[in-house]
Amino acid sequence: MKERIIRAVAGTLVLVSLLLTWLVGPYWMLLGAFVGVNLVQSSLTRFCPLEKILEWAGVDNPARKR
Repeated sequence: MKERIIRAVAGTLVLVSLLLTWLVGPYWMLLGAFVGVNLVQSSLTRFCPLEKILEWAGVDNPARKR
């Protein structure tokens, strides 16, 4: 469940970044770049800030329970 939420949030932020870049200005591309850098960082270090926030909020990942 957490992984789906993380992917949905990341995809939404990238799309919002593209829309704001088109409507407002080019500096909104930095939001998309931040999301991309965070995705790469989390794939290398296995640390994702949003995952920690979701754990704190009580969102559970049933696939990892064993």
